[in-house]
Parts: sequence; C-alpha cells; structure tokens
Amino acid sequence: MQLTSLKATNFRNISGQVAFGEGLNLLIGDNGQGKTNWLEAISILATTRSFRTAKLSEAIRFEKEMAVIDGIVRVSGEITRELRALIEERVKQFAVNGKRESVPNYLGQLHAVVFTADELAVVRGGPEHRRRFLDEAIVGVHPPYSGTISEYSRVIKQKNALLQNSRDREYSIEQTAELLRPWNEQLGALATKIHRSRVRIVERLNEVLEKRLFSSEEVNIRYASSLEGKGDLSEYEKLIAERLETRVQAELVSGYSLIGVHRDDLEITFDGRDIRRYGSSGQQRSAFLLLLLATISVFFATRNEYPLFLIDDIDSELDHERIGRLLEFLSGKTQTIVTTSKSTISSEFGQGASRFHVSQGIAKPL
Repeated sequence: MQLTSLKATNFRNISGQVAFGEGLNLLIGDNGQGKTNWLEAISILATTRSFRTAKLSEAIRFEKEMAVIDGIVRVSGEITRELRALIEERVKQFAVNGKRESVPNYLGQLHAVVFTADELAVVRGGPEHRRRFLDEAIVGVHPPYSGTISEYSRVIKQKNALLQNSRDREYSIEQTAELLRPWNEQLGALATKIHRSRVRIVERLNEVLEKRLFSSEEVNIRYASSLEGKGDLSEYEKLIAERLETRVQAELVSGYSLIGVHRDDLEITFDGRDIRRYGSSGQQRSAFLLLLLATISVFFATRNEYPLFLIDDIDSELDHERIGRLLEFLSGKTQTIVTTSKSTISSEFGQGASRFHVSQGIAKPL
C-alpha cells in the first residue's frame, strides 16, 4: 500500500500537490509552516478522523466553506484507487474512484499508523485512549468492526439517557429493570463481540511484539476486562447478562451504565511495572512505538501489505538512537512520512529518502 500523491484544497494552510516516494519521506521546515497539516490530511484520508481535533470542520481554511483532500493509492502492484475526503461545516463525505461510500465501507482503502505527541496518551492517559487504540487496530484488519463500535456507543448513550430519566422520575428498580431489558440485551450481545475482538487483537499483538527493540526493559500487554473476578470470562455473554441484571440499582443511582466494555483497559507494563505510573518519558515513547510496530506487523500478516507510518516532529519525541533503530526496522516495509524542523535529521537519516521543504503550506521537493 502506497500513497503516491496527495492534493489539498482549502485545508488549513496547505495547498498544492505532493508526490510521495515509496520508502522514507521527510517533510522539513520551520515550525508553523504546515508540516503537521500534511500529515493530518493523510490521516483523515486514511482513517476519516483527525489526530488533532474531534471536529473536522475546524480544519477548513478561514472564510472557506469546504475543504477537499484527494489522494491516489497504489495497491497490489499497479492497481490504484482515487480517494477523496470532503469536509463541510456539518458534513463529511468520503469517496472511492468517484463513488461516495459510507465510513464503514470506506475504511480499509488506505491504512495509516500515526505517532504524535498527542497519541502518546495511549501509554500516558486514561483507559479510553487504550481502548481506542485497540479498536483502531481491529478496524485496520477488519473494517466492519467500526460499525459494531458505533452501535455499542449508540446503545450506551440511549441507556444512559433512560437511566437518568428513570432516576429523575424516581422510578422503582423493577420499573427501571423492565425499561432496561431490551437495551441490556443489545448491550450484552455487542459487548461480547467487542470483548472477543479485543482479546484476540491483544493476543496477536503479543505474538509479534518486539519487546526489547528500544531498551533493555521488556514490554508486555494484557487486556483487562472490567468483569475480571466477577465470573467466568470464557462465558462472557452469560456473565455480562448476569452482571447487567444484578447491577440495576447501582446504575439507577449513578444514572450511568456501569457494566460493559466501555470500562475495560489495556495493561502496559515494562519489567512487570505499570508504564503509566512508573515509566520515564523515554520508556513510554519506546513502549508506544513497540505497540505501533506490532499493529503494523499484524496488519501485514492479515492483509499481506504494510500500512503507512506517519511520524510528526520526530526529533522532539525521539532521541537519535531510537530514530535510527525505528527507521532501520521500517526500512523495506512501510511507506514512512516524517516531519522535522531539523536539517540534521535529513543529513543523518535521509539518504535515499524523498525530501520536501515545507514553507507557507507548500511542500516542494528537495
């Protein structure tokens, strides 16, 4: 899988078209010139979301009504696809070869793994970041899974609204249980699918995890279900149905759903210690890189092609030793697109790379 070209219209400050090389691509320029904006455009084209904002319309250039991102992707030799992301204030549309597609059908046309300072929340932040990491890894190898996640989120939202309404109206536990029954049935079925998918992706990630690539400490991951210790996880659907039935009173008091995969986590440890609490910044960066490289390996094992790897501001997040090991590991595998403000990165690691200078949003080949 290769992004051969990218064109942006009215997207932040960038404009024009970039023809990317097969291997390493370096976007070099001063801060504030638009390097990260190019990566963001690629990420949106690949994942339908931005790694910088939850509201895509914020990326539309000031005083413009629409932004468009066009890309040409080469797959399986000479086969190409034309992808388009169209962003308006209240609408986002995605198309393949001129045909509009729903998000679940569009996902998988171009896959990208992203390393940015904000994405380090996977190892530094709360459980929601790690759940999203796992879900995106699953979508990468099985795009229809995105529909399962969307449906689960809808059910949780509806159930929470019902719980809050029941609490405000002072319904009895029996009344609330009756109202919750159809929602809990849906929640249990969807949660079972998500639980199994997440457990399986963690198993696959562990199989390919290069546990000591960047340091002497050994990194390990484990899926931590919120139902651990509550019963037999091998019979998850039965277990969650029982917990949903017995926790109605607690959910009614809180006004929120307390049972489900939205309360699960991914444990990340180095030499047996919680990396979020005890890891240094360097160890946390290394662990996150290992997770990303593992997702790349799982993607390749499933799809027989590599995703893109996008790395923003590489020199501010990684020391030169880690950069060298990372780029050596990726060589001959992924199409890697990196931003940097330092020319030393280009001179030290850019041999054979496609290099572009970014100024005022325009990327010109060097």
